[in-house]
Formats: sequence, structure tokens, C-alpha cells
Amino acid sequence: MTYAEEQPEQMPQSWILRASPARARPYIQLARLDKPTGIWLLLWPCWWGLVLAAPAMHWRWPSFGLLILFAIGAIAMRAAGCVYNDVIDRKIDAQVARTRDRPVTAGIISVRDALIFAGALSLIGLLVLLALGHLAIQLGLLSVLLVLIYPFMKRFTFWPQLVLGLAFNWGALMAYAAETERLNWAAFCL
Repeated sequence: MTYAEEQPEQMPQSWILRASPARARPYIQLARLDKPTGIWLLLWPCWWGLVLAAPAMHWRWPSFGLLILFAIGAIAMRAAGCVYNDVIDRKIDAQVARTRDRPVTAGIISVRDALIFAGALSLIGLLVLLALGHLAIQLGLLSVLLVLIYPFMKRFTFWPQLVLGLAFNWGALMAYAAETERLNWAAFCL
């Protein structure tokens, strides 16, 4: 039985789901590509970091190449983070009405297939990261720790959003470093 056959009464709400083949829809939902707010939350700090670097770069506009690289990276890494989070939280998500229909939790996508998908998305993110400067690469590798611990923070603290907020805003440091190859207090304040 296909995904479309399992849920025939549901009409996809977002344009990306409506435009996609039924087989791709669970992966789009797993990666939250149908809910782009998280992409913007990850991308805006990156772009602001590039803009903040302008004075250090003699008021030059941000590199168009870096704007595009950070956009691709934000899409891929937000999606990879969502997949990873859903795999880690699948048993908890099954007990919550808001999350019990997520593709991994509902059994539409296997854990193995989800991890392969997360690996492919992470590979895209790695390729973007390797196109940045040395300091930005180091910062990017550090950000992986935030992504890895976030799902577990929900089990040990009442404020896991602190870790999530750091993960989402880490791109400001990476972008500033990618443009200038250094960091200063302005980047940390952003």
C-alpha cells in the first residue's frame, strides 16, 4: 500500500506536497520541506552574519556565492536535523497527538531509510561546508554537537530550546567567519 493509499482523505496542504509524487511526500514531510519556517530560522542568521561582515570587508556586499551556499546548507541541514530528531524521538512522538503521524513514527518510512536519507542530506551539508574557509569549517563541525544533543536535552531539561536556539543561530558565526576568516565580538553579539 502506498502513502497516498494509506491517507486518501488528506489533501496535501503545501504547494511542495501537491507538486510532488506520492512516493516523495513522506520524505518531504520527514525533512519538513513542506514547512519552510525552520529553513528561514536557520538561514537568516547566516545571511545576517554575512551582512555584519561588510565593515570588516571594506563595506563590500556579501558574496553571492556565499549567500547561495548558506541557503543550500540551511535547507539540507535543517532537513537532516529534522530527520535525526524524528528517529531519536520516534517512541516519544508516538505518544503525542501532534507528532504521532510523522513518517518514521507512523512506520511509513523505516528507521534505516530515514538514516540513509539523513546521511544524504548531511553529505550535501558537508559539501557546502567544505566550500567555506578553514575557520567556518571548524565552526560547522562544532555545530554538529548541538544538533546531536538537542533531542536528548528534551529528556533532561525543561529548556531544550536553548540548545535548539544555539544550533539555529550558529550560522551567524559561520557566515561571518566564512566572509572574514576571523571572528569578533559583533559576530558573537549577533
